[in-house]
Amino acid sequence: MAKSPFSKKLLRWQATYDRKMPWKDRTDAYAIWLSEIILQQTRVEQGLPYYLRFLDTFPTVQDLAQADEKTVMKLWEGLGYYSRARHLHFTARYIAEELGGLFPDNYKDLLKLKGVGPYTAAAIASFAYGLPHAVVDGNVFRVLARYTADFTDISSTVGRQTFTQLANQLLDPAQAGAFNQALMDLGALVCKPTNPTCSICPVQEGCRALAQNIIGDLPVKSKKIKRQTRYFYFFIFRKGRQTWIQKRDQKDIWQSLYEFPKLESNRAITQKELKAYLSTVAPQYLLQKPMQGPFTQLLTHQKIIGHFFEVKVTKAPRIDRLLPIHEDRLAEYPFPKMIKKYLDTASAIG
Repeated sequence: MAKSPFSKKLLRWQATYDRKMPWKDRTDAYAIWLSEIILQQTRVEQGLPYYLRFLDTFPTVQDLAQADEKTVMKLWEGLGYYSRARHLHFTARYIAEELGGLFPDNYKDLLKLKGVGPYTAAAIASFAYGLPHAVVDGNVFRVLARYTADFTDISSTVGRQTFTQLANQLLDPAQAGAFNQALMDLGALVCKPTNPTCSICPVQEGCRALAQNIIGDLPVKSKKIKRQTRYFYFFIFRKGRQTWIQKRDQKDIWQSLYEFPKLESNRAITQKELKAYLSTVAPQYLLQKPMQGPFTQLLTHQKIIGHFFEVKVTKAPRIDRLLPIHEDRLAEYPFPKMIKKYLDTASAIG
């Protein structure tokens, strides 16, 4: 199949303006898979140090498979969307134990891996194996919506199908990896969400949105879902240098991370409610410091507002599944960003 004019111009531009990233120099499926999982819903600048740390700590999929969950989650701490880390670990074990340490070498079988969707499967297939599958992310949706002046909602099923099909039509099958990387780089460096630099775009001549002066109107994306607000009241119960934490095993945010015992509400609680709770779980308690907070963390569909209380007790709180721990060992455990931020403040335990 002959190259399309779009593909020719894009690849010529890529040869000169390639965005250097450490994973671009790798052709092994493990490193590419690792980078793609880390970069899901994450900015490159934020994900890069995590990629380097993971690759340094776990050079092979077997190394990752042999790690314990706490180590993996601790290394992921602060990156968010923790289901990615759990799926990463699960898939590494599956590949090491069931597939002999070898990644599937085709798109269909890559899709069967936990945590791997169409985008990640296409990325591994094209970057590791040179297979002709278009990699379509937010940058690519934006470029193609503007290039074709298509007002189809990119967050809709029809929109994703439309632009994925177009990307596959434009794809140069002989240079699938290079084409995919070039198209993503074009969206990241030139065809940006705001203030795109159309004057240096290699495909500006065929861009319908530019010709119609509607660049700012595209792409179309439906509004975000309203966030649910949750109030978390964390209690750092202290008996000497001992405190208590618990693992979040339930299917909810922050699964497999650790937290201090807490009281949750869908509204701000009163001092009376706070005292009633403490009297139930720790009858002989003494608040050591004023309430610390609020600490706010925004998730995709939730807004978490956290407050922290340091409470002196004479014996363990009456709460199930608590893990007693010396304060000096808190750094060994993976915590949600909100709790990590609290622990890093001057008012934290110490």
